[in-house]
Amino acid sequence: MIDDKNTKEEIKKDLNNICDECKTEDESVTQNLILTSYKICKSCRISKTIFPL
Repeated sequence: MIDDKNTKEEIKKDLNNICDECKTEDESVTQNLILTSYKICKSCRISKTIFPL
């Protein structure tokens, strides 16, 4: 039971909608986290796709 509680707290930390690249809050961060396992917003994802440096 203790492991479940720690796991839930970690999930809540990950789902805070803050982009790792630009540090802005956006709804697309959680969506991209589920789809691609990266915590980036829509604009950062597009820029990383076009310019993958």
